[in-house]
Amino acid sequence: MRYRLVILSCAAVTAAATAPSMPTAQAQAQDHGQMGQTWPVIEPDLLSVIKARLDHAQATGKLDKMNQQFAAKVKDRVMRPVPVPGMARAEETRSWEFDPAIVVENDIRDHQGNLIAARGQQVNPLATSGLSKKLVFVDGDDPAEVEWALGHEPDERAKIIFVDGSPFESMRTHQRRFYFDQEGKLSSHFGITRTPALVEAKGDLLLITEQAIPRGPS
Repeated sequence: MRYRLVILSCAAVTAAATAPSMPTAQAQAQDHGQMGQTWPVIEPDLLSVIKARLDHAQATGKLDKMNQQFAAKVKDRVMRPVPVPGMARAEETRSWEFDPAIVVENDIRDHQGNLIAARGQQVNPLATSGLSKKLVFVDGDDPAEVEWALGHEPDERAKIIFVDGSPFESMRTHQRRFYFDQEGKLSSHFGITRTPALVEAKGDLLLITEQAIPRGPS
């Protein structure tokens, strides 16, 4: 099948658009003939292509293999999360205070509509609930740091939070719950860049300490 390319002159289009009541003879189409070989547009159904590829992958066993590989990667990532970037061993002990107070951006009300905190009000969560447990940040792959954390709070009065390593493996070994600082949100919030580090309440403030500890030969 052959097609002809029909081009309307710019003047003709303008005239037709701006003066629709004018005689049609003033807006004439010009046939410039065939400009080259042309073909009809053929576009395959994308969903059909995807389904065909999935069916082929299923038939050849490739899909099952991909699912197994994906499941293994997810399991590995859960068992050993991505390490918090920018963390290092504490070579010297340093401490600082941290004010957890925040400024409320919008009114906060309870389920009955009673005002709890007004917009613009400064609220310190330690003034009402306090810090129930100390927070201890450690490199879970460093035995010295893990042992220091376990010895520092042996009765589980602290949450031991890994910035690297596998909390699940340590839970099996020590029969105690461990946590992980996902994406470094807690350590970055407190400004912690060295481990082990301890966060504890000091009145209405938090006292943060990056602790240098004895270590065995590297």
